[in-house]
Amino acid sequence: MAPVDPLSRVFHALADPTRRAILERLSGGSATVGELSEPFDVSAPAVSQHLRVLEGAGLIERTTRAQWRICTIRTEPLDAASQWVDENRALWSSRFDTLDDVLARIRPTGPDTTKESS
Repeated sequence: MAPVDPLSRVFHALADPTRRAILERLSGGSATVGELSEPFDVSAPAVSQHLRVLEGAGLIERTTRAQWRICTIRTEPLDAASQWVDENRALWSSRFDTLDDVLARIRPTGPDTTKESS
């Protein structure tokens, strides 16, 4: 089942290395579906499925010019995902700092206690 909220769709789309590679290619400019397919050893329907996931997450926009289907990256969903990570990074760092403090308090003290006695 596909994720329903926008942030989950973005992270789901980014979870696949082929989709990340497609986005990396598109960061250099728009490309046709054929150009995007070239470096991958997958079928055309598989590439189309990847593009549908990226489009569903709002990460790309597909348009038609004459007989070509052109894909363009959209950065707004990436900005939202980055913002979410940044906002939560402070919380995670704080919790890790707290864990470090707790571990420091319960760590044995004195001479080297990690060696076994003979």
